[in-house]
Amino acid sequence: MAAGGAAERGGLEAAVRGHLRVLRERWAWGGRDRGAAAAEPGHAVGGEDAAEEVSALQALPIDVQLYIMSFLSPQDLCRLGCTSCYWRVAVQDPLLWRNFLLRDLPFWTSVDWKSLPAAEIFNKAFSDVSDEALYDYMTAYKKSCPLTRRSLKSSRPRYGAVTSFLQSLVTQSEPRFAMFGPGLEELDDSLVRRMMTCPEILLVAGLPQRQIHGIGSGVSFQLNNNQKFNIVTLYSTTSVERKRAREEQAAVVNKMFYQENSTVGNQQAVHYNVIAQVKKVCQVVDGFIYVANAETRRKHDREEELARILAMIDPALGPPNRPLLVLSCISHFGVERIPCVYMAHQLHLNLLPRPWMVQDTIAATLSGLLSGIQWLLEEADCKNAQ
Repeated sequence: MAAGGAAERGGLEAAVRGHLRVLRERWAWGGRDRGAAAAEPGHAVGGEDAAEEVSALQALPIDVQLYIMSFLSPQDLCRLGCTSCYWRVAVQDPLLWRNFLLRDLPFWTSVDWKSLPAAEIFNKAFSDVSDEALYDYMTAYKKSCPLTRRSLKSSRPRYGAVTSFLQSLVTQSEPRFAMFGPGLEELDDSLVRRMMTCPEILLVAGLPQRQIHGIGSGVSFQLNNNQKFNIVTLYSTTSVERKRAREEQAAVVNKMFYQENSTVGNQQAVHYNVIAQVKKVCQVVDGFIYVANAETRRKHDREEELARILAMIDPALGPPNRPLLVLSCISHFGVERIPCVYMAHQLHLNLLPRPWMVQDTIAATLSGLLSGIQWLLEEADCKNAQ
């Protein structure tokens, strides 16, 4: 999908040329209507109904106006829209916002179940969309942009802080999360090792009392706000077998799952189940952390990854509303990555009927990890409060 996004951006100039003709006609007729209304006898002078003075920018050809506006930031474009009725309509042009969306979303570091842009944005050429059925790219941008999401989050009612304080007075066990996925084993830098050895970022609050034989163990961590949580790390096989596979450059056989073939219609479908030890973990955790390998230099079978995610979050193993955090992880800075929005679509996370978020993460520096953990803790609190 990353290549598809590049192709979309590369073909934007052709879409601009096709759209400008429609724009010229639409805006030209709109300008005549506004000019005729202003010229009518008895037209009010002053106030909201006053004829707007035509600025130098407004007097430019429509295609030049569109070209200039494409260099503005979305925030500046919205400010421009507040200056007059003309610009309020002009800045809502779908081609501009589609350009902003395709340009900016590869650089966004997170996306969640409420903000994921529809796949039609990437798969449908702008010239194929009729003027009567234009996609609302402006709303999609505002909904998806992490800055907008953070501002909406910060503006929540004050009673939320009071509720959190009251909940803190009640003694609760620390939330537990199951962490699994190919990003734990395929990357050059170990995410888990960095988590265990970076107290300035994430403090280890307690080592496991017992281990799940051959699968993993639980470690308690502590955030800066002194909130504790436990992560049970689930590996595909034992450390000895993983080391041998690396040395021999062989594929690791994932022993966490076993396959069951089923027939859907006339087609054979592969269904995964988890082994007994992993099933016990899935039954007691408050959420899941899937570490995806986001490096473009490796091949990925996202369909198989989704099948294994579905096996872990099977509603038969626990409450169906437990949150899923996907850490879209690369080894270190400078490695070419798959943008988190593309990762969400590749894993078909929009099909999951539960809260989820994809967070870009770097294993070597733990960049992005705390943001993802904070979201997971908040969602787990919401689930427990229901």
